[in-house]
Amino acid sequence: MDAEKIPQHASFLDTLPPVEFACIYGSSLHPNNSDKTSMIDYILGVENPQQWHTENLKLNRDHYASWMVHLGGARMITGVADHIGVRIHFNPFVSHRHRMFKYGVVRMNDLVRDISGWESFYLSGRLQKPVNVVVDNSEIEKLNFVNVKAATAAALLLLPSKISEEELYAKICSLSYMGDLRMLFAEDRNKVRKIVHGQFELFQQMYNPFIEEFAAQDLLRMSSSGDKKLKLIQDCGQSTTCSLVSSLPLPLRCHTGMKLGEKKTIEESGRAAQKIAIKKEEAADCIRKTLRRKVMVSSARQAVAGLLTAGAVHGVKYVGSKMKKAWRSWR
Repeated sequence: MDAEKIPQHASFLDTLPPVEFACIYGSSLHPNNSDKTSMIDYILGVENPQQWHTENLKLNRDHYASWMVHLGGARMITGVADHIGVRIHFNPFVSHRHRMFKYGVVRMNDLVRDISGWESFYLSGRLQKPVNVVVDNSEIEKLNFVNVKAATAAALLLLPSKISEEELYAKICSLSYMGDLRMLFAEDRNKVRKIVHGQFELFQQMYNPFIEEFAAQDLLRMSSSGDKKLKLIQDCGQSTTCSLVSSLPLPLRCHTGMKLGEKKTIEESGRAAQKIAIKKEEAADCIRKTLRRKVMVSSARQAVAGLLTAGAVHGVKYVGSKMKKAWRSWR
């Protein structure tokens, strides 16, 4: 096949060692994005990052910061990712076929833990937005259904009774930016609105099944507006709140229960039973604080790791491009 006709993602992945999972995320997915200067962003899942980086250093040594290559190689790369960052190593500004790429390499076990339990809420947050899965040997896309359903529940708990479909997607999108230190100085303040507006149909494809599932459970009601977008009315009672909380990842569900004073009673048989009576406002406040803390910690750790692993030139270049977008959005 003519090299020009091979999809860019396929030809780029062919330059790297094999991966278990690969998806494209970010602005390159916008249907109307014609900017060929923006980076195409990847998340790559591998079984053994140190072994994978060892192989990749033989193929693409220039993808890495020179100091990491000279001072420890693959062991240093995975050490910084695991102990300073949030278990993912990014190589930005990689040139291939006249485009720039950025790819993050994560251990499959860490990817699964974050998707299912929102451990750092770094990768799970990205996978709550539209992505283009191009390799999936471990059924991560199927596992991500749980993550997407949980994001829908969390957003509904944070929203009032009457909302538009667009407001729901904006709240879902904003979950992984709450507490993100970059939003203070190095991100476009209109980022969430632009993501939802640019990928609205992709959000619909991703989230409509869960909206319909919650509607079938009488947790909300749907109606169509003139522009073919849904209007939603959700029940804000304690029963609905408990149902939505039950859709959250287990660690967050347990944390919410403990924070709100989950009551235990001893049945006649001697077994402990839990009686949960959670008000929507209390659950929303607890979720908001928990996610903000997670995002603040993970964004700070990854920012430090990113500056170290990108190298001085690429690090300054990357931060500079982010700050330029942020300053433009404040005009």
